[in-house]
Amino acid sequence: MKSISVFCGSSEGNDPIIIEESYRLGQIFVERSITLVYGGSKIGIMGKVAQAVIDGKGETIGVIPNFLKTKEIVNTELTELIVTENMHDRKVIMYDKSDGFIIIPGGFGTMDEFFEITTWGQLGLHTKPIGVLNTNGYYDPLVAQCKMMVERGFLKQENLDAVVVDNTIEGLLDKMNNYIPLLAPKWLNKEGL
Repeated sequence: MKSISVFCGSSEGNDPIIIEESYRLGQIFVERSITLVYGGSKIGIMGKVAQAVIDGKGETIGVIPNFLKTKEIVNTELTELIVTENMHDRKVIMYDKSDGFIIIPGGFGTMDEFFEITTWGQLGLHTKPIGVLNTNGYYDPLVAQCKMMVERGFLKQENLDAVVVDNTIEGLLDKMNNYIPLLAPKWLNKEGL
């Protein structure tokens, strides 16, 4: 993977382990020559990941909707900054620019990004790996909820298995590099419609 979108919070939260691991994720991106694609801000957890990549002289692509430029502090040190009209366009560009996706701690926006990109994979609209970095057990309840969806018949096990989860950055990246995508659903034709 040459580029990975990181979906995460625009606040830092209150767990020092999560803050530290977010910065370390950016450092590992630099070590592995992975371009960071992210939300374009220099605040919160997303700012920590980006700052580590910038500090290490790595490549960064920020994608931010125009209306957030006034509400969030845009990072002006990025390799590339793309300003979009809306949130949907932001996600589409992040998707286009990425070979895979990593979800680290965040709030509603992070969950929105995670579920949308996961649904796109379930529908066969992409075959890129999706990884959840479960730092300090942050996503234990989400993993449990997804398992309940399988148990109750609302989610197929194969679709849950398509999301890779690990507690370590290195372990997650290794799983993502070895990811075998799901077959496209039978109902999709060659054009994906």
